[in-house]
Order: sequence, then C-alpha cells, then structure tokens
Amino acid sequence: MQIHINANKPAAETKIVVAMSGGVDSSTVAVMLHKAGYQVIGVTLQLYDFGITVGKKGACCAGQDIYDAKMVAEKFGFPHYVLDYESVFKNEVMEDFADSYLRGETPIPCVKCNQSVKFRDLFKVAKDLGAHALATGHYVQRLDGENRAEMHMAIDKTKDQSYFLFATTQEQLNFLHFPLGGMSKEKTRELAREFGIDIHNKPDSQDICFVPDGNYASIVQKLRPGAIDEGEIVHIDGRVLGRHDGIINFTIGQRRGIGVGGLTEPIYVIKLDPENKRVYVGPESALESTTFKIRDVNWLIEKPQGAKDITVKIRSTHQPFPAKVLANGSTAEITLFTPQKSVTPGQACVLYDGERILGGGWIIR
Repeated sequence: MQIHINANKPAAETKIVVAMSGGVDSSTVAVMLHKAGYQVIGVTLQLYDFGITVGKKGACCAGQDIYDAKMVAEKFGFPHYVLDYESVFKNEVMEDFADSYLRGETPIPCVKCNQSVKFRDLFKVAKDLGAHALATGHYVQRLDGENRAEMHMAIDKTKDQSYFLFATTQEQLNFLHFPLGGMSKEKTRELAREFGIDIHNKPDSQDICFVPDGNYASIVQKLRPGAIDEGEIVHIDGRVLGRHDGIINFTIGQRRGIGVGGLTEPIYVIKLDPENKRVYVGPESALESTTFKIRDVNWLIEKPQGAKDITVKIRSTHQPFPAKVLANGSTAEITLFTPQKSVTPGQACVLYDGERILGGGWIIR
C-alpha cells in the first residue's frame, strides 16, 4: 500500500507521531507507517481515571486500551509513550460537558477532546519530539489543495468522522495525516489481520468514554454537586403540565420519558430554559427551524464575505442538506432551505462544500 507523508524527506528520515488510542484503527495506522519505513513514535494519552471503566467494553484512552497500544508498539518494535493528561481532560472536556448541560445544551465532548487535548496538546507534543507529521486513525481525508491542506469526507461514508473534526485549525491540518480516510473499516481490519495485530477484532469505542454506564446526569451531579434542580414542565401554549427533576435529563426532540401523561397528542421537548428551570414541550411541528446561529466558528477556508451557499450537518448521522451561511465575526447565521427538526443548542453545525469541510461552529440556544 502506497503511503505518502508530505514531509519532503525520504520515509526513513521522516519522524511521525501516531496518536494511539489502543483501538484497531490507530494501531493499524502505526504499524502501516512503521512497515512503510517511517520513524514511528506511538503516543497514548491517559485521559481519565480508568478505574471507573474497568471491565467496560467500548471505552477509549483507559487502562486496557493503554496496555493494548503498548503491546502493539512492543510487538512491532517502535517507541511508545503514555502521557498523563487527566487534569487537562477533566478541566477542558469533563467540566465543559457538565457546564454545557447546565446551560440547557446537549454537548459533544468528543469534539472538545479532539479540539483541545488530542490535537492542540498532542500537536505540541509531536512538535517537541521533532516530528514531521502527526497521524491518527480518524476516518477523514486530508488532501493537498492549491494553497492549503483541505479536509474532505472519508471514502467510507458509514465511518466518516468529519463532523467531529470541524474544529481542527488550518495549522493543525497542515501537520496532520489520516491514512485510513481512503479505505473502508473492513479494509482496515483486513490489514490489521495481515499485519498480525492481535487486536484486529477489537470492538470499536462507543458512547462517551467517561460515562461508563450512560448515566450523564450522575456525572454532572458529581462534577457540579447541587446544580441539578427541579422545575416545571410547561407546554408552549403556557399550560404547566407537571414537574421534572433536572433539565439535564432532557434533550431537544425527546419524546419518551418526559413524565407527563393524559394528553391527546404526542409531545416533544421543544426548548430548555435553564434560567427558570423549565422544560418546554409541544407538538412535533414546533421542533422545526429554518434559521439559527452558531458561535466560535472555525474556518478551513478564507472566511466568506457575504452569504454563501453550502450544505450543513447538525447531527453526525445526518446527510448534509442545503443551507446558506452568513459569517459575522466569530459567529455565523445559518438559513436552511428546508426546515429541520431538533436543531439542538450545544451540538455542532458543520459546513460542507460537496465533500470538503469548510468549518463549523456550535449551535447557540
């Protein structure tokens, strides 16, 4: 398999740091580059107290995964380092996760983790080690454009992770490489078997790594004791329908588990009001939106002057749909050509031109 790292040096003189999470994807990248003759250095970040996830399948960056990454490096004979980033991860990802819920948002900590710890801090580590590139196991393509590196969707659309990488800066993208972006997950596992990587059948990581049982509320309560308050469940027509035990137990578009009965039509969570501790509910039709704003916009192109036709994703699992973006400083206004349901504050809105990622930002409540 041909691999090209744009470092203007022969492979044997090119040092590449590979972010190794302990999964099959990043392990395959590390071995692939090692076998291609590059000077590979594996780096694994310990991000949280793995004691809370001992025995849980589908986590990442914890005890078993650190061990798996180490074993791969030892088997194939390249250096591997484990760096303790627990405090940084707690301050910048876990604390933000809790605060976002308390603001009435639905956060995506995986984006925050990529944006801060994995790319910003690992980028610095790689530079300090004298590396010419940083490689990861993400399914996204980095292509050389006329004037800059470009980010494009992965060939395997079922595995594409571009939604989670919109906050990558241009400086980072110039230094990053994603060797799996041009292949399918099946091909990755096939290569892992051919290479003799012992974890070739290891399940993919799922859910949020620091929420081992899926109970988000318990994590927020632990990080922000006493911050979960009861309040009213209010219909958008003004009727008080009942009470709730904390807005963090609700998300925009939710239908089940609202805790209100006796109504003649289905109701959905329409809006969260953290200041007044209210959960607003209503009919499904009330979920539709055509315009909204995003903040902290990261551009991987020159910021457009005036309105620009694009496509957007407001969920990682959505297909991009047509919209218009109007940039305004660090924010932007999105106008959808067709109304969409459950535009959720705290989620990401990622901007595309065909398969190229233009940037993105966070949906504002």
